[in-house]
Parts: sequence; C-alpha cells; structure tokens
Amino acid sequence: MSRPTLQRFWNLLGDVVSSPSPSRRLDASGQRTRGSPPSANGASSLHLRWDLDASVGLREVSVTLEVIEAPRVDRLYFWALQADFCEGPARGPGAGSEPARSLGRSTGGAHLGLQWHPQHPGATAVNWGGYDASGRELGGSASSLPSALANVNTRDLVWHAATPYRLRIARVDGPGTGSSPDDGAGTAGSVVRWRGSVTGPDGRTVDIRDLHTSGDRIGGVVMWSEVFARCDDPTVAVRWSDPEAVTVDGASVAPRRLSVNYQSVADGGCTNTDSRVDGIGVVQSTNVPRTTRQGDMLATPLQGGPSPEA
Repeated sequence: MSRPTLQRFWNLLGDVVSSPSPSRRLDASGQRTRGSPPSANGASSLHLRWDLDASVGLREVSVTLEVIEAPRVDRLYFWALQADFCEGPARGPGAGSEPARSLGRSTGGAHLGLQWHPQHPGATAVNWGGYDASGRELGGSASSLPSALANVNTRDLVWHAATPYRLRIARVDGPGTGSSPDDGAGTAGSVVRWRGSVTGPDGRTVDIRDLHTSGDRIGGVVMWSEVFARCDDPTVAVRWSDPEAVTVDGASVAPRRLSVNYQSVADGGCTNTDSRVDGIGVVQSTNVPRTTRQGDMLATPLQGGPSPEA
C-alpha cells in the first residue's frame, strides 16, 4: 500500500526521489546490493503478512518490536505494524483473483511503528498514521507527544536499541466514539476510533493518539520494514515477536505463520534483504545474504515454546 503520509519525509531526505530508473544499479546477475533504492519513494521494503484464521475480524492486534542492530547512517528507517480496516457484511467465497473470503469492504489502513529519523531528537520517533481506501490521510485526535517537524502522525519518542517495545492497535469503544471536528476521515457513517500505543520494558504505555475511520474491524495485518538507506549501508536488523490479536468476539488468537514478501527488483528493491526465524521471533535484516525466498511461509515462534511446523 502507498503511504501518502510519508511524502514529506521523502522530500526531507533530499535525492531519494530523483533516483535513476529501477533497471539501473544491477550487477551482472541482476541483483541490486549497492546504491540507493531507485524506487518511486527511494525506499526498499520487506513485509510479513499474518496468516490468521479470524473470520469475524479483529478488534485489537499487537506485537513486540526490537531493533537488534541499530542504524549507523542518517537515513530514515521505519518499522511498523499495519492494520487493514474494513466494514460492512463479509463476502465470499470469491472467484478468479478474488480472495476466498472477504471480511467486508476496505476502508483503508494504518501503520504504527518506530522510526530512526535523523530530524527528530536523538533520531528516534514514533509514527501512527493511516489512509482511507482512496489514499486520503486519516484524521484523528491530537497527540500529547511533541513533534520536531510538527507532523501530526510522527512524534518524538525516545526508544533504545536492544530493547523490546510492544506495539498495540486497538479499537476504542464506549463513550466518546463518534465524529469529531478534526476527523477528516471522509465517511458519512459513524466514526470508529483506533488507538495506537507503545509499551516499553518498564511497563509504561504511551498512547500516541486515536485515528478515525468508518472501519469497525481489522481484516488483515502486516509487519514491515521500510528502509530509505543504501542497499550497501551497514546491516540493520529488527525482531518481531509474540504477535497476538483479539477478535471482535473477544477471542485471543495468534498467527501461526507469516507470509514473506520483498519489494521486487523491478520496483527498485534491494536484493540483499532477508526475513528469517531466529527462535525468539522473526528477524528482518538489510545488507545480508537472502536465506528466505519470496513467498515462503515462516512458522511463528510461540511464546515460551518451540516454533510450530510450517
């Protein structure tokens, strides 16, 4: 999915938008392991989509994120948990290229994650932003956190490498749910509030803010790394662990497998990115040999136990 809320970041990073054609900067074997990604936004991305049987949809998703090898260059790195929102009656089964079952009409999505951002204090920040099905930026409440760039979605937040942080996206029910003057969600019906929060190792939870959309449930979940650095910049790695969800019926569920995706060479992606299971979680790394193939399914390590079979 495109994330229009990042356009201002691309502009701040200088030459990334003017990168050459994606067909350039390949070695003799057709690999791209050096130079800046020549994608439209100057980033190379890798994704892990949850394989989760939750036919009624989700009201909450969470995962632990740990930056185990921190960036050493002044470029933007963004690691996020993405929730895809939907509304209306479920549909299915589909035909042809349509999914076997749809949890409803898409209303867009939102991403919550940590950033290494050189224009924020200490180069650390948090982002909780989203967009509707047409690509329009979602409105929401104001954040109590400051922002060096006065960006409504990206706020100053101190975080440390080699430290686990719990990311949580949850529907807010009860009094106060409904439209607000700063909504901007572009929906004619009722507005649903979705709260993004980060919990540190000390147990303290920081609520970033609420986003507003008509989507009343989550129909899909992805964890991703979006890297605006050179393919040959020093290796950076993050670990995702203990993914959990709560269905709209209140049941606790967890994905047993994750589908691996890498940005393609044709779209400007680096070919030396990798996703792999390390026994604690799933690690996404840059500037390393690729050990997991595009489209593979990775078993998700369970809390306090061995990995299930793929």
